[in-house]
Amino acid sequence: MIVCSCNVLSDNDVRSAVESAQDLPRNAKQLYGCLGCSAECGRCARTIKTIIDDALGACAKACCSGCPHNHAAKHQHGDTILPLETVA
Repeated sequence: MIVCSCNVLSDNDVRSAVESAQDLPRNAKQLYGCLGCSAECGRCARTIKTIIDDALGACAKACCSGCPHNHAAKHQHGDTILPLETVA
């Protein structure tokens, strides 16, 4: 299904971009950056956000320590990741 008629992006394009992106896009603007385009009219932003949240699953709200996205998400926010031995 086409979710962005301005850039002709499908829901599959959005899911694929989320799954393959290193920077874990979490909103429409970040996703457009991953795809090398930009929002035009903005009517698709909510739909894209919903698809991103669905594709990220539990990570959409907050990554937990066991999540494969946790490492990249913490680096985006500048947090320091310590080995478990250091924390305990």
